[in-house]
Amino acid sequence: MSTQPQPQPKPQAQLGWLGRTGAKLTRMGELLNERRAAAEAEAEAADATGPGGAAPYDPATGVDHVPAPPAYAPAVAARPDPVAAVPWGMRVAAEAGWRLLVLAGTLWVLMKIITAVQLVVLAFVAALLVTAMLQPTVARLRRIGLPRGLATAVTAILGFVIMGLVGWFVVWQVMENLDNLSDRLKDGIEELKRWLLNSPFHVTEKQINDVAKNLTDAVGTNTEEITSAGLQGVTVMVEFLTGMLLAMFSTLFLLYDGKRIWQWTLKLVPAQARPGVAGAGPRAWRTLTAYVRGTVIVALIDAIFIGLGIWFLDVPMAVPLAVFIFLFAFIPLVGAVMSGALAVVVALVTQGVFSALMVLVVVLAVQQIEGHVLQPFILGRAVRVHPLAVVLAVAAGGLVAGIGGAVVAVPLVAVTNTVVGYLRAYSMEAAMHAAPEPGPVPQPATPRGETAAVQE
Repeated sequence: MSTQPQPQPKPQAQLGWLGRTGAKLTRMGELLNERRAAAEAEAEAADATGPGGAAPYDPATGVDHVPAPPAYAPAVAARPDPVAAVPWGMRVAAEAGWRLLVLAGTLWVLMKIITAVQLVVLAFVAALLVTAMLQPTVARLRRIGLPRGLATAVTAILGFVIMGLVGWFVVWQVMENLDNLSDRLKDGIEELKRWLLNSPFHVTEKQINDVAKNLTDAVGTNTEEITSAGLQGVTVMVEFLTGMLLAMFSTLFLLYDGKRIWQWTLKLVPAQARPGVAGAGPRAWRTLTAYVRGTVIVALIDAIFIGLGIWFLDVPMAVPLAVFIFLFAFIPLVGAVMSGALAVVVALVTQGVFSALMVLVVVLAVQQIEGHVLQPFILGRAVRVHPLAVVLAVAAGGLVAGIGGAVVAVPLVAVTNTVVGYLRAYSMEAAMHAAPEPGPVPQPATPRGETAAVQE
């Protein structure tokens, strides 16, 4: 058997160097693989989120994101809230403006409704005024011992009879003096014509005749308009009679059952506002009663003294003119001017310029005494309305409802003033009662040592 030579083992030093070199190469390969894997992961993440870290548009979901700005982009402030951007004064004006628009719309609708049923509203308001004038008589009769129904019937019958007799007396006096007034009117026109001819205005008789002819032609040309005006006057008379009947029936029920009608009206008011309205109602009624009483007394004084002055000056129809002055006195400011002008015109036509000037003096003197002495003394503080409010109320009432609106405008303003003042005071008092009462002011704690020192 042949023997082959056995391989000789390598030295230990040579084997150690080679193992360390292979281990280092293996470690470098692992590090390269790890870096390659990290780079691939970063590339996949960049593809998934898009540039800047935002997710790209996904067709499946339809979501698109705007990429975030780079770090070097300047910071942009966010836009403020639009409400905060509007100035405070403009916001207050806008809030008040739309509320005023709503209030104006409500008033417009209310005025349309009142205009549609104007006859009923004026009749009811007239019934309230007459009731305010007659209700104290009902109260006195009930205190005497009469039942409510009998006291109401006696008061209403006496009141309506007296008003009917006054109206009949005025019509009778006018009819009795109509012929005399017509004759004096013709004489007054002739006297005026003579005065114009002899006046420094150099008016000729031809000019006066031309004016008279033009007036005659105007009357003849406008015959249809005059006829239609007469028919319209008949319609107005029918409406007046209807309103008068409504006012009479309303007055009867208000005198007999006014308290229960008021209690039923209170049920229509919301519960939270009911106590305030219940307190304002009697005060408004006292204001209305004081206004009607004072106006009747002042109108009666005006009619008596102006009527006596007209009678002493021998002006015809002195008594009917005094009654007209009494009736027109219920229209503040305007009524006195109209009745005084009517008396002056009648005196001018029938008695001449001197008598007309004397009547004017009497009217102005009585009205000055009325405005500066009688009204403040009789009405007192029950009806406190500024003269500007009176003028505006009369003008607005006349535009809305004619003479009836002018009559009821001032008492309506006076009652509204009383109600608003009471409700304002009532709301302030309720707010004060609702506020918590202030408790005792807490004292700061004092250490025992300081307390003992203070006591010593």
